[in-house]
Amino acid sequence: MSRKRRMAAAVLALLLAFGMTGCGGREEASNAGEDGRLKIVCTIFPEYDWVREILGEQAEEAELTLLMKNGADLHSYQPTVWDMRKIAEADLFLYVGGESDFWIEAALAHTENPGQITLNLMEVLEESVKKEEHPEGVRPARGHEHTEHGHSGEEEEHGPEAYDEHVWMSLRNAQTACRAVTEVLCRLDEAHGALYEENNRAYKEKLQALDEAYEEAVGQASVPALLFGDRFPFRYLAEDYGLTCYAAFAGCSAETEASFETITFLAEKAGELGLPAVMKIDGSDGRIARTIAGNTRTGDQKVLLLDSMQSVSGQEIEAGETYMGIMERNLETLKEALAVTGGR
Repeated sequence: MSRKRRMAAAVLALLLAFGMTGCGGREEASNAGEDGRLKIVCTIFPEYDWVREILGEQAEEAELTLLMKNGADLHSYQPTVWDMRKIAEADLFLYVGGESDFWIEAALAHTENPGQITLNLMEVLEESVKKEEHPEGVRPARGHEHTEHGHSGEEEEHGPEAYDEHVWMSLRNAQTACRAVTEVLCRLDEAHGALYEENNRAYKEKLQALDEAYEEAVGQASVPALLFGDRFPFRYLAEDYGLTCYAAFAGCSAETEASFETITFLAEKAGELGLPAVMKIDGSDGRIARTIAGNTRTGDQKVLLLDSMQSVSGQEIEAGETYMGIMERNLETLKEALAVTGGR
């Protein structure tokens, strides 16, 4: 695709212009050996926060960098020369590995750092990765495989872009990813391996407890369904708990306008199911969600935000934002959207 070619060409131009090809190996690419600090680079916030949790008290002794912290999300991010240098110098580099990360393959192919370890989340989670849902006309983005309005739940495979990148929205995937991160940190820093294992064990218990709370909440819903007047980056969450989800666009869609037919269908569906809310996602102005809510049979649906963590800012991180904190707030939003009361 043309966007892909343009980005790959831009990345290569940056690498060549700033001498990052053939840089002569680990010693010239990084000064990590000089101060003994691990250099770790993450593309997205969930990876960054998982690493912080596993490092624990050693986080102060590492140089941990988050690339996407200035408002850009996975789908619109464009790397800078500074980003390229950080990646080239990293002892450990974590990235998602989906279609939006095609620029990373070009960067890694032209960076010589023999001691570097890279973790591609979609490779780590290979058996759990789902195909992207591409609505055709008016179609629900579902957490289950069956047909509706004459459209099959089966997807055609179109290559790497056919897979849903939003793997971090599953608390179960988070546990698998943290296990992989722990193993790599233990290899890179054997002296603190026991600490990393203990931190991972404690964090896994928190993730499991929250997973159980989600399971309990969805189990109390009379209609386990969500309707998004927006993109749908929550397929992994939906499938974990058996939620049926309807949406205006697929998770990675660049569309910003919904058709009259789509809005009509979603408004009617919200009324048919008796849903108390229409969902929007982080970074959205909520315009489509409000239009849908205003055109339901009752016209009294709330518009609620479910956070997909695609644009967590540096300021929010400094203020104490965490993966667990966002997922806990998402749970409270989910309860309200599903009209769940009481419980945990």
